[in-house]
Parts: sequence; C-alpha cells; structure tokens
Amino acid sequence: MVESTAMAPGEREARIDLAAAYRLVALYGWDDLIFTHLSARVPGPEHHFLINPYDMMFEEITASSLVKIDVEGQPVGMTAHPVNPAGFTIHSAIHMARDDAQAVMHLHTPHGQAVSAMACGLLPHTQTAMITSHDVAYHEYEGIATDLEERERLVADLGERHAMILRNHGTLTVGDSVASCFLRLYFLERACEAQVLMLAAGIDGLHTPPQGVETKVAGQSPPAGIAMLARGLAWPALLRKLDRIDPSYRD
Repeated sequence: MVESTAMAPGEREARIDLAAAYRLVALYGWDDLIFTHLSARVPGPEHHFLINPYDMMFEEITASSLVKIDVEGQPVGMTAHPVNPAGFTIHSAIHMARDDAQAVMHLHTPHGQAVSAMACGLLPHTQTAMITSHDVAYHEYEGIATDLEERERLVADLGERHAMILRNHGTLTVGDSVASCFLRLYFLERACEAQVLMLAAGIDGLHTPPQGVETKVAGQSPPAGIAMLARGLAWPALLRKLDRIDPSYRD
C-alpha cells in the first residue's frame, strides 16, 4: 500500500529503481533480515525520500510499498507500514549535505563488516579494489547510529567521495542515481569479499601490484565514468535480469 499523497513527476521511476535495488541486494545475499536501508530522493523541491517499510524483507519490496518520508524519517502521508526513523540518520545526513546524493545505500554484509574491522582498511590488491579504493572514505564507529550529532562528522569524513567504510559496522555508497549508487556498492562489496578470501591464505603471501598501477586504475575509473557505465549499461542489464526472475518489484 502506497501512501495517499500524489506522486511527484519522476517519483514512479524512482520507486521502480529503488525497489529493484532492494531486490538485487536480496538476490546477491547482501541483506540483513529487515535491517539496513537503501534510500532515494524523490524528484522535486521538497526534501522527501523513499525508504523500505520496516516490516518487509528486501525480497518482498515493491515500488508501491516503499514509504515516502521527510528528512527526519517521518512518513509523508498515510502508510500501512512502520518505518525506522533512527535507520535514516546516516542517510539523511548525506542526502541533505550533497546535491548529488540522489541515492544512499548501506549494508551490513559479513565481508563488508570484516574489512571494516581491519586496521588496514581496503587493500589495493585486486582490480575491483583499485577501481573503488580511491573513492572510499572511512568513518569511525560511534555506536548504533541514533545520535543526530554524528551526522556532521559522518558528512565531513565522506567529503566528496562516493563510498565509505563505516568502521566496525559496514559499507555505504552514494550516487547521483540509484543505478550509480548500486554499481558502486557492487564493486565495494566484491572488493571486500575478495579481500577476506585472499587474507585467509595469509597476508605474507600476497602479491602487491607494481608501483603506479593503483593510480593508473584510479584514473581509468573516475566517478563520472562509473556513473555513466551504471546508467548506460549495467543498470538496464540488471533490470532485465530481475524482470526474468520476478518482475513484481515494479508493482
């Protein structure tokens, strides 16, 4: 059941994309029961956002079941679903601080949490890590994110980057669209997974890439390039994948 307020122009498309992102997170096994959040800005001058209903698994979420909320995480209009205002603390800070933050995604995957707890952070030992590591920021753990004062520090730590490792917590990405945000999340999660696997064999046996290669890869994968790759190629392919599996996310 969608809330009773009328949809803004472009809202329907935003709902479909965000519902697709939730389904993809479930498909890749990145969900954490009903916890963590993916959010997207509703087009228009109001500071309204879309987020998951707090009583639904990610695999159940549809475009119409997403809840429209304000910057405080409170529902806009009527909704049949509960929301978790505390869960929007991190997201609201980034949405309000950056005009390009059309989507914000945060996960608690085992691999992401494992790397978040490593003093070394994300190591540049795989191509996927090098694609994303130059755009990754770090934020120290301050407890469960219910303290509104933490928002200022989180935004300062993120700066202009598009990905963040929340120490002892998980991963987060930012995008100018759901598509670019999700692709960045995919790269970051894959890099974390590879790091956990390679460190299982011991850090002493790792092959370090030649000097200068990490910088070269950073130049080959600028944020604008990732966004273009996401919108033009990866996201349409992912939507086709979902449509083959179960198109009900569009409902």
